This record gives sequence, C-alpha cells and structure tokens, in this order.
Amino acid sequence: MIELPIYDSNGTKVDTLQIDAAALGGEVRYALLKQAYVITHGNQRQGSARTKSRGDVHGSTRKLYKQKGTGNARAGASRTPIRKGGGVTFKKTRTREDFRTELPKKMRRLANRNALLAKLIDNEVKCFSALDFKAPKTAEFAAMMSKVGIDRTCLVATCKTNRNAMLSARNCEGVDVIRIDQLNAFALLNHRYLIVDKASLMSFIDSTCFGCECDEAECATPAATTAKPAAKKAPAAKAAATPKAAKASSKKEGA
Repeated sequence: MIELPIYDSNGTKVDTLQIDAAALGGEVRYALLKQAYVITHGNQRQGSARTKSRGDVHGSTRKLYKQKGTGNARAGASRTPIRKGGGVTFKKTRTREDFRTELPKKMRRLANRNALLAKLIDNEVKCFSALDFKAPKTAEFAAMMSKVGIDRTCLVATCKTNRNAMLSARNCEGVDVIRIDQLNAFALLNHRYLIVDKASLMSFIDSTCFGCECDEAECATPAATTAKPAAKKAPAAKAAATPKAAKASSKKEGA
C-alpha cells in the first residue's frame, strides 16, 4: 500500500490516503511507458513538412558563366542541389505524411496507470482535499503550490466542472491543466509534479471518471419516443363520381 498525504489549501497535512499499487499495475513497467510516450509523441506530428526541388526554388535558370575559358569548374544554374540556396535532390512528393500508430487499449490504459504509479512512488503527487476557489485567482494557486514545495513543472488534474481551479492554474509558469478523465502517460511524464484533488484521484483509480459525458437532457429518453404510436386512421372514402361520370349515368337512366 502507498500512503499519500492529503493537504489543505494552506499546505497543512490533514489526512492520509491508502492506495493499492495493484490497482495501478503493481509495478512500474518502463518499457511500456517508453512505448506509450513515443507513440503519443509521434501521433502529434502534423506530417506537413515539405521540401522544394530545383524547379520549385525561386531563382534564375541562366548559366552562371560560359562553359570553357574561365578556369573554373563547369557550372549551370545557381539553384542546383549542389549549391547553397538550391533545391533538394529528392523532394517530398506526398501531400501529407501519416506518422500515426495505435497502441492497444489495454496497453494504453495500463501505461496511464503505470505513469501515475511512478509518480506516487517518487513522491511527486500533491493531493489536496479540495481545489475550491470562489473565483479564478492565479496568485492564490501559486501560493498554494509554493506551500507544498512545488518548484518545477507541474500538471494539474481535476474534474471538468471545476472551472475556477483550471482558470487559476493555467496562467502559472510551467503549469499545464488537464481533465482527470484525459490524464495520460505522456502528460504525466512531461511534468515533474502532479496536483490533484482527492475526489478526482479516487475517480481515476476506480475508473468512475470515464463514465457517460453527455448531458442529462441528452441521455433522457424523449417523451415522444416513449409514447405509443397513434392508431392509423381509416382510409378515406372514395371520392364522389366526377361530373362527367354523373352526367353519363343520368343520360342512361333517361333513355
């Protein structure tokens, strides 16, 4: 079991949280963390890098000097690949390169939990009883960080509804904010410390933060869909005979 101290907004230890290492993978798998980090980093590439050939570079194609009689090596245009400012011999011809690779779901989830386990083992997780701010105040958040000894880069993870805490933290230097349900190995490994409130940390460990994110109004079944469909109306009676048909019938009767 890992004992994690719980702090209040003044930096005073008020409680201790017992965390089972088995819930986070049991042991730190360094090869898995490296694989998850490299794949996530590669997936962020745009793949839009381009190069120009000698025909794409802006410049004259005039021969620099005559072929013979100067004593210099023969030369053509100034934008050839062997000259400074010239084109590239084999330019990239793809419109967009795709560097994206996928990590299996079980490996990705285990890597996210393993990264949190590594932070807990290194005492780099600062857990607060609550991150309550009446209004967004960067100075208050910076003071809270200094009281618990945070002097390096920091990642703040909290519930998406805690807007005041997100706005208070995002303007601090070296601090990034992330939703607790989006916490991942790449973000954890890119920061020295993790700041999280107790409720958000517990929801991540027991996976309750990954529930349905849609609004109640969207999840609720509309009354119109639950109501029984109305009975079909009986087919309308056949229209009356046309005037021409009526006249024809009256002539036959008169005859």
